[in-house]
Amino acid sequence: MGRDKATLVLDGSTLVERVVAAVSVRCSPVFVIAAPGQPLPQLAAEVLRDEVRGVGPLVATGRGLRAAAEAGRDMAFVCAVDMPFLSADLIDELVGPAVRLPADIVLPWDGRDHYLAGIYRTRLTDRISALVGAGQRSMRALAESVDTQRIVMPPQRALTNVNSEADLP
Repeated sequence: MGRDKATLVLDGSTLVERVVAAVSVRCSPVFVIAAPGQPLPQLAAEVLRDEVRGVGPLVATGRGLRAAAEAGRDMAFVCAVDMPFLSADLIDELVGPAVRLPADIVLPWDGRDHYLAGIYRTRLTDRISALVGAGQRSMRALAESVDTQRIVMPPQRALTNVNSEADLP
């Protein structure tokens, strides 16, 4: 996109503020993983900083899952900051299967996997460390190496990612 998505403003709020507000309806505590030195607005979430810029979402996911485990959580909703229409309803659709199934990851599937809009077991931190140590950086590598359940759902606005300013209404 050529700029920081987290601080992109839509309808008077930054994308990170919108996502934190949506996630906070169902999840506590909420962690935001940010790049070193990345400016962020004041958030109702704990901000954790990556140690190295640009290493990808797998490293950040491991950091967030570790923090959630330390907070006593067995599961965590993991999402991207570029989902301005995210809602608690999406989390609700995923949490039921996540509680019922022994899966490591529960993802929405609407013709494609949404790796950054799923429920992850916090016990995956060691698996993530092993993948990163082996040079892997993709969320797909994690999902393909553990028990991942996909919940089929119709395409919906809550799963929309903003990849360019043209994607904004």
